[in-house]
Amino acid sequence: MSDLKRTLFYERHVEAGAKMVDFGGWEMPIQYPEGIVTEHLATRSGCGLFDVSHMGRFRITGNDAKAFLQHVLTSNVSALDLNQAQYAIIPNENGGAIDDAYLYRFVEDAYILVVNASNADKDWAHLTREIKAFDAQIENKSEAVALVSLQGPKSKQILSDLADGAFLTEPVKNALGTVKLGGKTVHIAKTGYTGEPVGYEIFALREDGLFLWDELVKHGAKPIGLGARDTLRMEAGLPLYGHELGFDRDGNEIPIFAISLARFAVSFAEEKKGMIGRAPLERQFAVSSRILNRDFSDLNALPRRVRPIALTGRGVLRAGFPVFKDGKEIGYVTSGTMIPRYVVENQGSLLETFTDQKAMRSIGLALLASDVLTDDIVEVDIRGSKISAVVPAWHLRSDAPPYARPIVLDAPEESKDKPSADLPLSALNLLKKAADNHLWRQEQCINLIPSEMTASRAVRLLSGSDPSFRYAEHKRTASFNDHEVFYYQGTKFIDEVERALVAELVKYFHCTEVEARVISGQMSNVTVFSALMDYKNRLDRKHTPKRLGYILNNHIIKGGHLSAQPMGALHDYVAIDPTTERSAVVNFPVLRENLFKIDVEETKKVIERYRPEFIIFGKSMVLHKEPVREIRQFVDEMKIPTTIMYDMAHVLGLVGSHFQMPFEEGAEIVTGSTHKTFFGPQRGVIAVNYKEDELKYDLWKTIQTRAFPGAVSNHHLGTVVGLLMAAYEMNAFGDAYQKNVIANAKSFAKSLKAAGLDVAGDPAISYTETHQVIVKTGYGTGPEVAERLEENNVIVNYQATPEEEGFTASGALRLGVSEMTRFGFGPKEFEQLANLIADCVLRNKPIAAEVAKLRAGYTTLGYCFSDEEVSKALDALATTSGM
Repeated sequence: MSDLKRTLFYERHVEAGAKMVDFGGWEMPIQYPEGIVTEHLATRSGCGLFDVSHMGRFRITGNDAKAFLQHVLTSNVSALDLNQAQYAIIPNENGGAIDDAYLYRFVEDAYILVVNASNADKDWAHLTREIKAFDAQIENKSEAVALVSLQGPKSKQILSDLADGAFLTEPVKNALGTVKLGGKTVHIAKTGYTGEPVGYEIFALREDGLFLWDELVKHGAKPIGLGARDTLRMEAGLPLYGHELGFDRDGNEIPIFAISLARFAVSFAEEKKGMIGRAPLERQFAVSSRILNRDFSDLNALPRRVRPIALTGRGVLRAGFPVFKDGKEIGYVTSGTMIPRYVVENQGSLLETFTDQKAMRSIGLALLASDVLTDDIVEVDIRGSKISAVVPAWHLRSDAPPYARPIVLDAPEESKDKPSADLPLSALNLLKKAADNHLWRQEQCINLIPSEMTASRAVRLLSGSDPSFRYAEHKRTASFNDHEVFYYQGTKFIDEVERALVAELVKYFHCTEVEARVISGQMSNVTVFSALMDYKNRLDRKHTPKRLGYILNNHIIKGGHLSAQPMGALHDYVAIDPTTERSAVVNFPVLRENLFKIDVEETKKVIERYRPEFIIFGKSMVLHKEPVREIRQFVDEMKIPTTIMYDMAHVLGLVGSHFQMPFEEGAEIVTGSTHKTFFGPQRGVIAVNYKEDELKYDLWKTIQTRAFPGAVSNHHLGTVVGLLMAAYEMNAFGDAYQKNVIANAKSFAKSLKAAGLDVAGDPAISYTETHQVIVKTGYGTGPEVAERLEENNVIVNYQATPEEEGFTASGALRLGVSEMTRFGFGPKEFEQLANLIADCVLRNKPIAAEVAKLRAGYTTLGYCFSDEEVSKALDALATTSGM
């Protein structure tokens, strides 16, 4: 193998005992002494280190760099922001693949394109030929830059340790960053070829490569050879050029849309009119779209697609084996082998864990007729024997970090309850269990979930009394001087209640108008989004309504509300930017030194760039006030026409001088839930501060019509009555309650810190300005710690912090003091509780009895009307209503 090329790390592979082989003209490690199975599992459970310096690395610059890349790649390069990467394919004129690649943008004025090692020379020739028509330059950086890949659930911690805790990248796929590892400046990308949800590729100067390799190994990364790299990518369903891309076994070109990644990797944006192979790719896309609708009438442009395949009979899949369905050959295996997985405990739950047992399965990929459906039963010809197999949706899922999770064919299905065989007995059991649960939650547990609040007896009784099961639809009608007209009789009481409720909420919010018929915070937001879209289109009712343009919000990973995300309630109302082909949503930047707080100065830059027509403040993980005043002042100065909304769902009960006065600070609309820090039953509310002589008062009128008849018919009248009592309570006791909630949160945070727990936030403000406290427990440990606390009568939320990929990777607890403040807790009690929590979390000490004992002294709800006259009236209501 003397003529083979070697990477910078060749000596390290040999020293570690690797078996070296010829791979595309490179002498590379196929496996280390422990073998492919061990290496595969080590990556899935820990951290694998891969030498990928054999791959080609090209740097593209110049005035036409983007235009050139739009021409030679399938991806939409205009969608590639700074510090982002994207998967792409280098197409030929026939709609086939010259290669697949990854494009990185670490700096503003340059791109890095990484291509397959075996195709690097071919790709270089093609790209250098095509670039001659553009004012752009391409450089081959393959020798100057070392490239390694770090993959697996522990890779993040290893990198973080080497970076001394510095910020790596945003915790999303394809994010990029520049950081110092062991003192050496490197570029890192949250990308990889293993299917791992947590993994990185590291670009370093050649002279720093060996140092970094040694440091990564020293910190726990396990070197992995190409054998396991292949099994890992196969399990993840990722294509390999020469198998799933390029040419099939008969010498025919495999269409790019034969692989599922094409739907993400191919763009037909306006800017890509000159893309190589666009016309055949459009034909492939058309067929692919029809296939999704199970229209197989014309498959000429896409006769076969690459699909996962798994043997259900005995045998081992190998590339080239024919596949049959109903006796007819429908394709062949493109990649296949025996692939290991760990056996897990608690399968199907967040507490799922690997055991030390492993299992093997024969899985792979196959190029099959395009009319083959998921879960179809097929047969594989293995040396003359027809062995049963299935076409599953996938072999592995990566959407529950920090682990990639095998999807196995024999996994037990979730059991479904059967209807009761003894209805009277089931009814009695339900009553008993409800009573037990009520006793446990109200007298033995300490509830620290920030989004929950026990309502007063008055609120609960009123919410269940008549008219809780009645109707009272009503609407303002111009013919009757814009008075409310009810569609039902027997509604005079609820009419009186609703008018009183609006008056109390207007007083509470210091605003002009309130809509209280919406029955949840999510519905409040949907109603506003619908109204804004309708208002935007009010001048043209003859065409399809335009969606909302750019929207500025808090990203869900940074604590933003689900309902303010494009995959949440915004989904049907936000436009797609035709340039980026993504939802027209941008996020508030946050301070690098405090990821829980909006960076106002950077936000101003975002606003100048995008000029959002809608700005949504508000979070569900909230430690700080939102900078409403600063942003209102800025958009007014810049004369940017926008609407500012504050979704105060979690802090609705804190509106006031101790926290924020949203309308005084410049918000136009406030939405929220009435049952979190507010005292009410589970409902929603919309408040605005528009006046009748203002243009946007018409938006308020639209909000009303989108509430009814747009969002609700029956608006749950019992809880409307309950909400009125809650509004009376807030206006009577809110000032003292809010002051104590914020003081208790600060005190609780300091006590938790003193007890040895890792409290997030700014210590200069005692970690919080709200009712919430965030405690870090360690990456991915939040669900287990939350479960342990529940077993000990402390009810909390597990919470992903802004550094973590999602709720399954939660490494923190979100705690709220509002409910226990109403039950009489003060700094002393919260200090006791902090010490108990520390015992449970840090020392795994059982604390259930002590928690129940502490709670037993605090079972009377405060900040509500409780004098003798009210108590008698409540007893009378309970008797009258049968409750």
